[in-house]
Amino acid sequence: MTATTALSLDHATAPRVRVGLVAGGLGAYWPQFPDLLPQLKRSARRVSERMSELGADVVDVGFISDAQEGAAAAEKLRAAGCDIIVGFLTTYMTATMLVPVAQRADAPVLLINLQPTESMDHATFDTGQWLAYCGACPLPEMANAFQRCGIPFRSVSGYLEDERAWARIGRWVRAAGVRAALRRGRHGLMGHLYPGMLDVSTDLTLVSANFGGHVEVLEFDDLRVRVEKVTDAEAAAKRAQAEEVFELADSVNDEDLGWAARVAVGLDRLVADFGLDSLAYYHRGLDGEIHERLGAGMILGASLLTARGIPAAGEYELRTSLAMLIMDRLGGGGSFTELQALDFHRGHVEMGHDGPAHLAISDSRPLLRGLGVYHGKRGYGVSVEFDVKHGPVTAFGVIQRRDGRFAFVASEGEVVDGPLMRIGNTTSRVDFGCDPGEWTDAWSATGISHHWAVGTGHRIADLRALADLMGIELVEVNP
Repeated sequence: MTATTALSLDHATAPRVRVGLVAGGLGAYWPQFPDLLPQLKRSARRVSERMSELGADVVDVGFISDAQEGAAAAEKLRAAGCDIIVGFLTTYMTATMLVPVAQRADAPVLLINLQPTESMDHATFDTGQWLAYCGACPLPEMANAFQRCGIPFRSVSGYLEDERAWARIGRWVRAAGVRAALRRGRHGLMGHLYPGMLDVSTDLTLVSANFGGHVEVLEFDDLRVRVEKVTDAEAAAKRAQAEEVFELADSVNDEDLGWAARVAVGLDRLVADFGLDSLAYYHRGLDGEIHERLGAGMILGASLLTARGIPAAGEYELRTSLAMLIMDRLGGGGSFTELQALDFHRGHVEMGHDGPAHLAISDSRPLLRGLGVYHGKRGYGVSVEFDVKHGPVTAFGVIQRRDGRFAFVASEGEVVDGPLMRIGNTTSRVDFGCDPGEWTDAWSATGISHHWAVGTGHRIADLRALADLMGIELVEVNP
């Protein structure tokens, strides 16, 4: 199986990003140059179309020509609850037309200056035709006014069908969608901290303070009561799904697989009942009692959830489940991972985990392997084994600073071929283009915790946009 089999799992439907769009120009021009406003409105309609093509719901409040119309547009956009406001500078316009929009909207603002074509026809253009190309003219004025009003400033300049400009605009729109997912998200935290892991501990209030959203504190009994209600038919259907998605190693015990399928159904219900967008969990248990069995039976169901876009992280790693969610919403998957070993002979960093894993980024059909023991944990059962799809990847994590601020840390590399362990782990070899020891030291020096997410593609440009919109530091590791 390729990763496409995992993608046949229904992915959680995230709300479309809501883009508020306002275009404008100086009304004094319209009686002077009758052909100018119709041309600018055509450009504004095209921008609205392209915003929709980015997968956004566009709240288009039309074209403004003076400060009064700007204030009216500001009220419409404020009431619409947009995730990002896009101001289209079609020609010169005064800062008083857009500052109220930025002040009243509870959303970041992106200013775009997209002239009609790559270049003017200088030999034939008159003043009216030139004015359609001077959206750059008010940009410094806007920047100055925004900064003096304490409004974060960002812009994209180009021309109407400039794909490089639209790639940058798309980056801001995606980042706004991720910011919205975090601000509205519901994140489950079930069980208790892995004993002694001080780095994993997260102040729950700081999640709301830094990202917004809600952390739902759960007990393993919330899962237990749901697993107890799973019917044999439901468990059989989940097992059949697992057998379709995974290759089964000879070590998979029939009873263990049946139990993992039953727990997976219970997890689905838990997520649905609490409306969760992510989940972090751990429970130690003792002597084979029910909570230990639940904790040991989580990997199958957690991996299936993660592939559906509802990331589940073990070892109570709330910040890593959030990092996995961010990577998934950026299109890179996001699999639970940690350092495993360094290969100085080949120059690779080996990283992965014994689950859960993001099946959609597997290089080939993922394997279920039966384990008689989980290293460092109680219980036994099935675990997921695969190599992340070869090619560009990004390691990404969320740091909790001493002063309570969160920060992002990211590093881009390449998953490459090489020998892998066959112990039920999601092991990948990553070449970061430097000595693996130097990379490990630089990565650790950021304050990253024990775990992080690894996702496909080079995502730092998108993460940089997200960090900007959220006012969060991004530490890039590139020794």
